[in-house]
Order: sequence, then C-alpha cells, then structure tokens
Amino acid sequence: MDALTHEGLSLITTDEKFYLVPLTSAKEVLEIDRLNFELTVIDRKEVPSSGQRREICALIGIIHLLAGPYLVVATGRNKIGQLDGHSIFEVTGFDVLPFSKSTIHLSVVQQQDNQQYLAMVQRALATPGFYFSYSYDLTHSLQRKHHLTQTKPNFLQLPLHERADERFVWNSHLTRDLVVQPELRRFIVPIMHGFIAVREGTINGRRFGFVLISRRSAHRAGVRYYMRGVDNEGHVANYIETEQIVVYNGVQASFVQTRGSIPLYWSQRPTLKYKPTPVISQRDNQAIGIQRHFDEQIVYYGQQVIVNLIDQKGPEKNLGDSFQYYVHQLTSCLVGYDAFDFHKECSKMRWERLSILIDRLSAKQDEFGYFMMDPAHGAVVSVQQGVFRSNCIDCLDRTNVVQSMLARRSLVAQLQRLQILSAGEMIEDKKEFESTFKNVWADNADCCAQQYTGTGALKTDFTRTGKRTRMGLLRDGYNAIARYYYNNFSDGFRQDAIDLLLGNYIVDRWEGVTVPSPLRPERSWQIRLLPIVVLIAVSMLFMSLILPSTNSLLQLVYIMFWGVTILATVAYVYSRGQEFTDSPKLVHQKVS
Repeated sequence: MDALTHEGLSLITTDEKFYLVPLTSAKEVLEIDRLNFELTVIDRKEVPSSGQRREICALIGIIHLLAGPYLVVATGRNKIGQLDGHSIFEVTGFDVLPFSKSTIHLSVVQQQDNQQYLAMVQRALATPGFYFSYSYDLTHSLQRKHHLTQTKPNFLQLPLHERADERFVWNSHLTRDLVVQPELRRFIVPIMHGFIAVREGTINGRRFGFVLISRRSAHRAGVRYYMRGVDNEGHVANYIETEQIVVYNGVQASFVQTRGSIPLYWSQRPTLKYKPTPVISQRDNQAIGIQRHFDEQIVYYGQQVIVNLIDQKGPEKNLGDSFQYYVHQLTSCLVGYDAFDFHKECSKMRWERLSILIDRLSAKQDEFGYFMMDPAHGAVVSVQQGVFRSNCIDCLDRTNVVQSMLARRSLVAQLQRLQILSAGEMIEDKKEFESTFKNVWADNADCCAQQYTGTGALKTDFTRTGKRTRMGLLRDGYNAIARYYYNNFSDGFRQDAIDLLLGNYIVDRWEGVTVPSPLRPERSWQIRLLPIVVLIAVSMLFMSLILPSTNSLLQLVYIMFWGVTILATVAYVYSRGQEFTDSPKLVHQKVS
C-alpha cells in the first residue's frame, strides 16, 4: 500500500540546521533552522553532504522547554503485523534533540529545571504502548471509519493527521508547529497510545486474522490516583476504546467496547494508605459532567450499557450509589445500568459466577450486535448499535476480565456467521486459538495497567488460563506492593510528564526569571526535618540494641525512648500522608 507519510527518514544534523530526508526517492526534504526555528521544505539537491547522519523511523514533533525547542523523533520500531494490507508498528525508542547547542543562556537554576522538564518528556515517552502506521489510520474503529468515508467523500484523501480521531492522538501538541504548514503533511505521523496485537488463528482448518486494539484517550490522561472522574467537557480518566477485529477472506468484523472512570467529580489522592478513600466533590454540579459525558458517548457509539463492577459495600459503595443515582437522572433513554459486585460475587475463587453477569447482558449484546463488512463487494453485513461501557474503581483488572468475556461471546457469533465455527461449537474447544485469545487479552490488561498504574494487571492468570492460580496470587501481591510504592512516591512526576507531553502544561521561557518555577514548591521545615529525625531514631535504636551496657535499666529506657520516637514520627507522617507523597507540580497540584 502507498504510504501517506514518509516511511522512515534520514536525520542530518549540522550546527545550524536539522534535515529530515525521506529514505524513499521523494524529492522533498524538511529543513529545520536551529537558530530561528523556521520549518521549510527544500529539494533533496539542497541538502549538504556534511553533518551527522542517522536513520530515524518518524518525526514525532517539537516540544518547547526552557532551553528552547527540542526535536522529538522515533528511533526504533517493531512491526506488530498488518491490517488491511498496512503495516502497523510499535515505537521501541525515542530521542529528544535540542535545537540550541548549549544552555549557557540559562541561569544555574533554570538549567536544573530544564533538565527536570527534559526528564519528564523522556519518562512519558518511555511508557510502553506507542503505535503508528505510515499509511493506516489507527485511531478509528472499522465502523466509524466506514461511516466517515460514506458521509465525507474526500475523507480518504485527507492527510493521516487530519483524518485521525483527535481523542486518540498523543502527539497533537507536539505537531502544532507542523500542522499549520500543509506542505509538511507527509512528515506528520499520528501516534496512538494503548495496545495492539495482530495474530493469526486457525480453527477447523480455516485461517483468519485476529486483532485487538485498545486506544487510550489523550483527554484527561494521567496516572491512577491523580486522575479520576470527569471534567467539565465530559472527558473521563483512563478512557479506553477497545476493538476486537476478525478478518477472513476479505470480510472484516469488529466488536467495540469502552471503559472509563466513573463520570462524576471525585478524587482519590494518595495519602500513604493502601487504598485512599474516594471523595465525591460537593461543590460541582454532578449532573453536568455525567450528562456531557454520555451525550458524547451516544454520538460516537449509540446506546450505552454501563457495567459497574465496583464494590457495593465499604469505601466504594458511596461512589457506586451516587453513580447509579445520577445515571437515572439522565435525560437520555439510551443509557442502561447494570451493577455487579465483582469482589463479592467472585470471592473465594468462585470465578464461574461471572457467568451470571454475562447471562444478564446477553440479550442486550445480541441487540447491539457487531460490525461486519465485505469490502470486496462494498456491502455492510451488520452494524453495532451500542456498546458496553465497563468500569471498576481503576477500570483495569476487573474491567478487563469482563470485557474479555463479552468479546469472547461476540467472537463466537462472528466466527459462526463466517462459517469458521459450526453451530454449537465454542472457542474453548479449539485449544490452540483459545490460548491465543486468552494471552492477547491478558497482554492487553498488562499494557493498559502499566500505563495507568506503573505495573502489570491483576487477575491476568484468570484471563490467561480461565482460573485463578497460586502463582497468579503471588504475582498480584507483588504488583499490589509495587503499585503502592509508585502511587505514593513516584506518580506525581509521572503525572507531570504526561501533562507536559500532551500540552496540558506549557513551559514559560521566563520561569525562574520573572515567573516563579512550579518545580520548586516550598515545603515546611517540619516536613523536611522528619526524615532526618527518623534516620537518627532508627540509628540510635539499633545502637541501643547491639551495644553492651552495664546498666540494663538505662538501656531499656533508651530502647523505649527511641522506639516511641520512631512510632510517634511514623504516626505523624501517616496522619498527614498527603504531604509526604510525590504530588504533581505542574497542573494537578490540587484536586481537579
């Protein structure tokens, strides 16, 4: 297939300019002036023979930090597979290159801040799951793409970045200097964040393509405890559209589901507790956010059935009750609601009870159907009339288990319609493809969880094997501990990194001069002193325990004193836990 963007570039760097030269025979070359920042298309003949030369996969964009602009490029790629004849790639490496050759124009403090901003960009780009194609639009589902081609005759003639669904483009901010110049369109590659798997399945001697795509929204993007709920535009945290695709003899079938944070104004900031209590905002009009959210969802997908998997007791109960209340206040009759207390119903390893939920949803799933078309004959066989919008508190582990079960049910119907499966046959009976299906969905769970929490998903042993195992429980325990550490002590930086990458925060070049730097918030002297107190107390307690003493009573007093000091300090820290966590500094310093 012909590429809509240049398939690989040679980056030539000189003291004054960057040159992006297509690896194909195309004559156009992008010249970037490192001094005045101008972007110009020149002829290949004008490229100098001198300069450092390296191959890159794609131009991701330009980001402005304190030292000036930086060129962001993809340096490595891994081919995931092909979809509709187009190659799909995962980015395996990025580089961030300064326009300026030095930072001597910055003060020492500004240089330190610039390094921190640069580290944020690199941290955001180091998150797994960035994908692109030179010729295929990854951001639209098959059904949405077909609808757009029917309603907009020139849709397929548009550059990739113009036809893309802006919800799922993660380098929109980075390409803002490029999109204003139409002549640069073949240098602009939209980047999607999420998960893609392309596999081949064989059942009853029939080979077919099996694809899973999870598209993470760039709206209200962030990390677990710093990004919850809905904003005033109706965007929710951790929103992901997941599409399962089957391709057989040219016929394409897809089934779409969505997930996203409960669309209320609520927060759950880290406090050093293992599970902070969700707090519902009392100052915001909850009806506005949830109405806007579902108004948008209905435009995109039609009918909605909410599958709410959170606990119906304990800290999550109040949130679930409020969600149900406001759903029933919606003005649309196209939104249904089904609550299923996953932890209660499946406690004591009773995972077979998930069938209760799937049976409840089966009639609606049959009504919604799936999208199927035969491009060779230009015929749409069926369309999907609505989606299941699943959520738990994080929209990760429980959500992925239920989504995989709904996807399995839809897949059986599609394969039977394509005559790959006979009536009455089930995927479970086809061991080779059953393993492929389970592992793809488990990989999807791990990748989505890694992006939101910093660790792989929980409960993936059930997704991979169909049952819970002791090794799975041990793995979940390790991931739970790792999540606790990341959520409390490193996620503030990660949230800032995402906000910087997406343009939610724009660096002011006068920061540290006439504008205060957000990277240097003042902490009280008590907060700075407490770690020293704990270190001294632990050292003294250790010495009191191991050093010999002629006065055992005095030694006991020392041990008790330093022990009490440690306990009192820890209790004080725990009571004011939020002050000791790693909080964002750029956009989300406070609850949003």
